[in-house]
Order: sequence, then C-alpha cells, then structure tokens
Amino acid sequence: MARKKISLVGAGQIGGTLALLATQKQLGDVVLIDIVDGVPQGKALDLTHGSAIIGNSVQVSGSSDFNAVEGSDVVIVTAGIPRKPGMSRDDLLDVNFGVMANVGKAIRERAPGALVIVVTNPLDAMVYAMQKVTGFPANRVVGMAGVLDSSRFASLIAAELNVAPEDVTCLVMGGHGDTMVPLIRYATVGGIPVTQLLSAEVLAKLADRTGKSGGEVVALLKTGSAFYSPALSAIHMAEAYLYDQKNVLTCAALLNGEYGVSGLYCGVPVIMGSKGVEKVLEVEFDANEKKAWDISVAAVKDLTAWVDKKLASL
Repeated sequence: MARKKISLVGAGQIGGTLALLATQKQLGDVVLIDIVDGVPQGKALDLTHGSAIIGNSVQVSGSSDFNAVEGSDVVIVTAGIPRKPGMSRDDLLDVNFGVMANVGKAIRERAPGALVIVVTNPLDAMVYAMQKVTGFPANRVVGMAGVLDSSRFASLIAAELNVAPEDVTCLVMGGHGDTMVPLIRYATVGGIPVTQLLSAEVLAKLADRTGKSGGEVVALLKTGSAFYSPALSAIHMAEAYLYDQKNVLTCAALLNGEYGVSGLYCGVPVIMGSKGVEKVLEVEFDANEKKAWDISVAAVKDLTAWVDKKLASL
C-alpha cells in the first residue's frame, strides 16, 4: 500500500513542528512548502538526518512551489504572518487572505481529494476563504480551533487541581478569538463535573485566561505566536482523518442550520473520520452560554463578510 502524503504549507515554527510530529508518527511522506526558498528544504534535510534515530522510512522533502501539494491526502495550511505583541488575530486578515487565495488555487488544481486543515489566523475567516477558493465539499475543509482552545482550558484546570491533563475534558466553542466560548458546565475531571471541584470564581478566571492564552504566549515570545500546541492540535485532527478514528473534536466547521447558524465556520464539536467532518454534534446552551455564543458568531460573521467582499474581487 502506498504511503499517504501530507503537505505542510508554511515551513515556519508551526510547519516545522508539524513535520517533526508527522514524521515521528509515520503518518506518511511529508512535504514542507514555503515561499522562502531554502527554509523548507533545509528543515526537510534536517529531519531526514534524524530518520535513523526516529526509526522510520517516510520521506521528507521541501519545496518553494505551492504546486508541490500534488496528490496530497492531507494539506495543513499554516502559511501567513503570525501575530506580534499588541496584535489581535483579526489584524492579520488582509495579508493572510492573499495567502489563502494562492494556496487554495494550488490545492484545488493539484490535490482535489485532500482534506484541508487551516491553522492560519484569523482562523474562522481563513478556513471560510479556503473552502470558497477550493470549492471543496465543506466536510473536507476544516479549521484547527477548538481542539487547541479546549486543550488550553483543560491544561489550566489540570494545573489548578494538580491532576493529569489527560483526565480533563473541556469544550470551547465559537470563533477562534477573544470571543471564544469556554463551556464550564461541560468540563469534567475523570468524569466528575468541574463545577463540583472548583468555585465559580476560579472557573471564571480560568475561562477568561483561556480566551487570552494565545495573546499571553505572543507577549512572552515577542517575535511570534504559539506553535507547539497548534501543531499538536492539527496533527490530532489529521490522525483522526487518516485512521478513520471517529474522534469527537471541536473544530471550525461550516454550519448549515446547526445552532441556528448557516454559512459560517465556527468552532463546534464534530465527529472526525475518513470523510472529514462526518457530523456536527449539537449541545444545549443555558441563557448565558447562548448569549456568549451569539456574540462570538457575530464576530465571525463580520470577518466572513469582509472575506466575501474580497472573494467577489478575485
């Protein structure tokens, strides 16, 4: 059986980490792609030099041509400019839209059967642009958002309780930005509702910090944004697809009436398997959660409207 092919568009910090993870997990042959000539080739060669240590035979290569996505089974897009201190994800909109337009065209022409995972910010707008440019079925164009946001919330709860992070399950929905919605009622620790273990005040502080976690990392790094955790999140999604795991993951998926929303990409729990997004799962909101959800959707709608105008000018 031929090995799968995973193309990583953007060979920066996230792309390089993705390549390492994909190689270690032997998900398939890996191609790093970046417009800065030498960077993808150099990182690919560096990883190849470690293949005897990792103990696998997958091939890792690099290219400065978007057409290198040819025949990919999975394309993970991280290309674009990262946030800097003081910037919001939305500040990246104009430049990164241009990247999505160029990359999307290459994917449409060269990898028509691929699952596309978008990591580039502002996430909800960029994955929407990618789906429109490629014309792919929405189940095969998905954004990495809630997987990361939910993991951040879980890690903060685990640290507060001094428990293993893997025993904490969280659900963070909505747009991948400052209006994201951590659903405290649905968080559990070993099956125990977290509301039985932590006070409402502490949980509110942890939820607030979750929404600001990306900015917290940016402020500390000063010259870039988070890359380890976004890469881990995207690889988790790719594995669910490649191995048909039917994992329940919170991803930016196109909604068609679910949660009262149509035509927008928002972070929602989905079943991820060999068809991509196989089903959107709907959970019940209380009054406060519904209010927060509506605010988050409104923010996504504003960004999407901007993308629609740009798409009309192409």
